[in-house]
Amino acid sequence: CNGILFNHESPRRGENFVTRKITLAIANILAGKQEKLSLGNMNAKRDWGFAGDYVKGMWLMLQKDSPSDYVLATNETHTVREFVEAAFTECGIDIKWEGEGINEKGIDAKTGRVLVDVNPQFYRPAEVEFLWGDCTKAETELGWKRDVDFKGLVAMMMNADLKEIAGMDCAEYRAKN
Repeated sequence: CNGILFNHESPRRGENFVTRKITLAIANILAGKQEKLSLGNMNAKRDWGFAGDYVKGMWLMLQKDSPSDYVLATNETHTVREFVEAAFTECGIDIKWEGEGINEKGIDAKTGRVLVDVNPQFYRPAEVEFLWGDCTKAETELGWKRDVDFKGLVAMMMNADLKEIAGMDCAEYRAKN
C-alpha cells in the first residue's frame, strides 16, 4: 500500500518547518526572548493535520487484506496567517492585520505592538500556493478519522513550545496577563 500523507504536524515537528517556526517564535516573544516573528508568504494554504492521527491511518492501511493507496489529510486548508492567528489566540492575544504583501504586519490589538512582519527572503522560489488532500477513501474504506482538529493541533503545538521555553502553558500565560 501507499500512504500519501499531507502535512502532518506535532510538537516534535522540526524547527525549520513553518508551523514550529511560528509556535517557537511566539513562545519566545511571550517569554521576552524575541521581538517579533518574520515570515514569507502569509497566503499559502496548507492541509495541516496531527501526526498521531496519521500514524493511526498508516496502521489501518496495513491491516487491510489487499493493498491500496490512501490519502491521509484533513480535507481542509488554512493559510499561514490563520495558523499565526490561532497560535496567538491560544495565548490570549488578538492579532489585527495591516498592509498587504511584504508590507503586511500582525499587530497586537491590545498594545499596538508589531508582533509579525513579512520578510521577502522567506518566500520560496517555487512556492506551492495551495496544498489540499482528499481523505474520503481512507475514511470510507479504513474507517479512519482524525481526532485532532486544526484549532486543537495549533493549541497542542503552542502549549508545548510555551511550556518548554517559558515553563507555563497558554492558560497560565493568559491568567498572568
